[in-house]
Amino acid sequence: MTRSLPPAVDPARLTEVLDGRWAHVRRDAREHLHDPDLLPAPGEDMAAARARVTRMAAKLAASGQVTLGFPKAYGGADDAGGSVTAIEMLASTDLSVMVKAGVQWGLFGGAVHALGTERHHAAYLPGIASFALPGCFAMTETGHGSDVQQLRTTCTYDPATQTFDLHTPHEAARKDYIGNAAQDGRMAVVFAQLVTRGERHGVHAWLVPIRDERGDPLPGVTIGDDGAKAGLPGVDNGRLSFDHVPVPREMLLDRYGSVAPDGSYTSPIPNATRRFFTMLGTLVRGRVSVGGAASAATRVALDIAVRYGETRRQFTAPGADREVLLNDYRAHRRRLLPALAATYAYAFAQEELVGAMHDVLGADVVDEDAQRELESRAAGLKAAQTWHATRTIQACREACGGAGYLQENRLPRLRADTDVFTTFEGDNTVLLQLVAKGLLTGYREEFGSLEGWGRVGFVADLVRETVLERTAARGLIARLVDAVPGRDDDVPLRSRGWQLRALEDRERHLLEGAVRRLRRNAATPGMAPFDVFDDVQDHVLRTAQAHVDRVVLEAFVAGIVRTADPGARALLERVCDLFALTTIEADRAWFLEHGRLTPARSKALTATVNALLGELRPHMVTLVDAFALPEDWRGAAIVREEPGRQEAMHAHDAATSDGLLRRGTATSLEVPPAQ
Repeated sequence: MTRSLPPAVDPARLTEVLDGRWAHVRRDAREHLHDPDLLPAPGEDMAAARARVTRMAAKLAASGQVTLGFPKAYGGADDAGGSVTAIEMLASTDLSVMVKAGVQWGLFGGAVHALGTERHHAAYLPGIASFALPGCFAMTETGHGSDVQQLRTTCTYDPATQTFDLHTPHEAARKDYIGNAAQDGRMAVVFAQLVTRGERHGVHAWLVPIRDERGDPLPGVTIGDDGAKAGLPGVDNGRLSFDHVPVPREMLLDRYGSVAPDGSYTSPIPNATRRFFTMLGTLVRGRVSVGGAASAATRVALDIAVRYGETRRQFTAPGADREVLLNDYRAHRRRLLPALAATYAYAFAQEELVGAMHDVLGADVVDEDAQRELESRAAGLKAAQTWHATRTIQACREACGGAGYLQENRLPRLRADTDVFTTFEGDNTVLLQLVAKGLLTGYREEFGSLEGWGRVGFVADLVRETVLERTAARGLIARLVDAVPGRDDDVPLRSRGWQLRALEDRERHLLEGAVRRLRRNAATPGMAPFDVFDDVQDHVLRTAQAHVDRVVLEAFVAGIVRTADPGARALLERVCDLFALTTIEADRAWFLEHGRLTPARSKALTATVNALLGELRPHMVTLVDAFALPEDWRGAAIVREEPGRQEAMHAHDAATSDGLLRRGTATSLEVPPAQ
């Protein structure tokens, strides 16, 4: 029997569990981040946006809120998790501000911190922290984005001059889409192929000045402006090319590889592929931050749409004397509540990920297995959260009708700004392949090339128990799953154990099937190594998505376990039901095809989801209240209207709707633009 929910739940109790381990960072942001430069004015052009965002970056530097990840000796707190959380909080304001801060203190400063040594820290971190030294993170090339290992830029050492020669060999090798490059950057961390004594040692990073004190490009450095983009107008993305630019030997960020004056190369990690992925692994904060920022923007959109649906009315029910609230329509709740449930799920998954990242990066000894798992989890959650943001923000825009199309109501900017999140810090499809390869092999050294997929030994490793190791609230989840009877038809759909087992079973089945197909391909005479994997690419991508779904549900369960307040816990249990069942419903075809659902149970699944939408209806505003967004961060006119104006608008809408109905014309849930 389903327990009834309490009539009211204190949203502050939900906020406590959502805020998690870095609640103090979130509270500090809510208390102190209030500045006119945090949000754009409607209609703001690119020049004004860039100027405002640069001003805001300087103010953030003075606040100390964006340097938590730096060493204590240089104004930080050695707090990687706090640093990512602070960036996530910025994403609730203007995403251009968040990206600008992420480039300066996360990517540029983070690379100097993670890849450099103490001499680099002492020389450059104070200026980076204070924004006196604006910088860039120059990795992506026009012709190489996701395939970083094959970058074409070269940096060749000359013992006679004790310098490297940094060179862009052709246009496809120029550094592109580089934040801070077009306007503000004075120095860049440039990734290039290290060459010394005629031998290549793979991709490394150098600190390279790109502008002088007047802001002019330095000799040999060509700087271009990417110009107007679909979104993020406040970020000055640009292009960098280098024509045999001399770079002093000391500017090599040499934590993982150094070049002596005579040109000899040494590294604490002899294997070049392992060294490359170790270097990239230290920069995982950027990918973690992007996923968290996407979810933060999604929370803002849902906050606006749910609040609007609580005041906006449309059509009069038979026998009623007032129009119906949007949130009272099941179709409207179908748009918003499953997305809201997924947003809660991702919040808990992100909290776990940030905690794992903080612990792995802060460990005295590198745990390679933990780092591989962290990178795989970061890749999968970044893909899931950014795709969720794209879908949900669009749904929120539509749920607000014409009002949602106005810039003054924030949603168009959120939609435009988050669109690129699906392809930066790793294209989502490529990231899911990374997740799948990790599930299939567990050997990070093999990720650099597809050639290994052709070796039988590479794919002969059938699914190990560690692949599906439960990741959150392990003991409870194991007990819940083990307690499920053998026959699914005898188990209530709201059984948490059945929900967990369904997602685990789907992942295991897909993974085992992918392994069998890969083994068969590998044994096929004449089949090229590339085709071995490409032939099953769709299969492994579904496997990765199934893995992420399972991990996210387990994180939600762990979040409920941490919830002390009984009312908040009961509400979260219901939200978790909605997330789990709509996840299964979305892939109902697979569950039916593979005998995991009968047609009758599939129909019952939809009926249960619909029942949940009704049960959660009274709590919709509570669920967005728990996001604890300050009013000035929301920045949407439709949710700060005066009551008198709302009533007048409702009366106008009623007349408009009546007229349309009398003419037999259907109307959308759309409000005319505010006059």
